[in-house]
Amino acid sequence: MSPGTIIAIAVPVLVVLAGVLLFAAARRRDTDSAQGVLSSETLQRDRGPVRLGEGERPVSGREVERAAALARREASTPATVKVAEPPVEWVPPDEDTIGMTRRQFFNRSIVVSFAMGLSGFGAGVLAFLWPSNVGGFGSRITVGKIDDIKAAIAEGNGFAYYPEGRMWITEYPSSALEKARAVYSPAELTGMEAGLIALYQKCPHLGCRVPECVTSQWFECGCHGSQYNRVGEKKGGPAPRGMDRFAMEVSGDTFIVNTGEIIEGPPIGTNTTGQEAEGPHCVSGGGGH
Repeated sequence: MSPGTIIAIAVPVLVVLAGVLLFAAARRRDTDSAQGVLSSETLQRDRGPVRLGEGERPVSGREVERAAALARREASTPATVKVAEPPVEWVPPDEDTIGMTRRQFFNRSIVVSFAMGLSGFGAGVLAFLWPSNVGGFGSRITVGKIDDIKAAIAEGNGFAYYPEGRMWITEYPSSALEKARAVYSPAELTGMEAGLIALYQKCPHLGCRVPECVTSQWFECGCHGSQYNRVGEKKGGPAPRGMDRFAMEVSGDTFIVNTGEIIEGPPIGTNTTGQEAEGPHCVSGGGGH
């Protein structure tokens, strides 16, 4: 065995032995400090037999300690002198003077907090469930005068978008009304007879927003290539039907769209206007009808 290996083994052993010796010395020091010095008279008494009187029994160390502690407590407790006092006549307390106890205050605070929380929650639920008369998607929207809407369509190159209703509005040709009456519902025909149609912006295929294509004068979905003519009738792509539309109303010369009533688009093959692409497509269609 090499000297390096011997040293590597001997050093930990010496450290452990030194630790054991230090621990033993510390224990002996603690034990020595805990022991007192007895007088010779006490030692002589301890060596001799303990004689008990008649009727006496040996006293345990615990009983001696308890008696000493009781004696110390009695010595430290001051003597009390009881003075006889005449009884005092009981007078009921004044409620105004007492007021509210702390327990009553906390109890009432908790009840009030719960009541306020439930009231706020109930008000929120009612506000959520209560039908709203504020304009916007899901309500009846007064779009405007029919002539103004047609002017907006012409300005938009055949298309007018109204974000508050999430809808496109285009012109419906009067020459196609005869075919339309055989296909569409009265809620749709009301707007068509006024020369307008309101289409839901969402593609019936997977819900993408369908943009207009100015060059082809169709609606062409950039997500999966579905194509619709200017009045929302399907021309190509994977969509299962034409674009959905809203119920429409006409009051005088005012056009009203009920975005809370969505009507499913016409079935595949519906083509009341006969409109074909008027220019290049913005997206390639996914096939024919």
